[in-house]
Amino acid sequence: MQVTVTYAQSIDGRIATLSGESKWISGDRTLRLAHRLRGGHDGILVGVGTAVKDDPELTCRLLHRPSPARIVLDSKLSIPTGSLLVKTASRHATILLTTARASRRRIDLLRGSGVEIVLCESNTEGRVDLAAALRELGRRGIQKLLVEGGSGVITSFLLSGFVTRLVVVIAPLIIGEGTPAVKSLGVERLNEAKRLKTVKLRRMGEDLVWELKPDG
Repeated sequence: MQVTVTYAQSIDGRIATLSGESKWISGDRTLRLAHRLRGGHDGILVGVGTAVKDDPELTCRLLHRPSPARIVLDSKLSIPTGSLLVKTASRHATILLTTARASRRRIDLLRGSGVEIVLCESNTEGRVDLAAALRELGRRGIQKLLVEGGSGVITSFLLSGFVTRLVVVIAPLIIGEGTPAVKSLGVERLNEAKRLKTVKLRRMGEDLVWELKPDG
């Protein structure tokens, strides 16, 4: 499976302010790029934290293209039934990847809203195991996956080794203390850092768009 991780950050590596505000770090042109990326993938994945905090629709509405499947990692099915993702599930394919920690009541409630519930193996922390999640998505015909965040999900995918491409938008902002794009990777020495190769670097409006792939 091809897995693309994408996010927009300030030049000091933040994807949100200290209060959690993140709309909009990047400009209009790179926002349209984000929708083009969505249109080029079979599925868009976020964590339940992003689904709750941002209440996104995860569609290609700016380009009026068919939207790929919306996918949420939600180990306990805590997504609100009033969220946009759930309310629009009858119009756009929506998949919640969960674990045995989810209650039968929540499973039935969300399925009744048109959401597809997929039970996955859990990892040692009780969260959805990424390898199991990708296998289940592959069985459903998803071969090109776009991962949009948040930082915990981005970090988990970088640690997993499943990422085949990164598309990072860097906006000319300095936020200071806030939410980092990537959390701890356990790196203590520079030779332990994850090395990347530049595929393409371009300017869009005031933003820089950096496309990279893992080195090796």
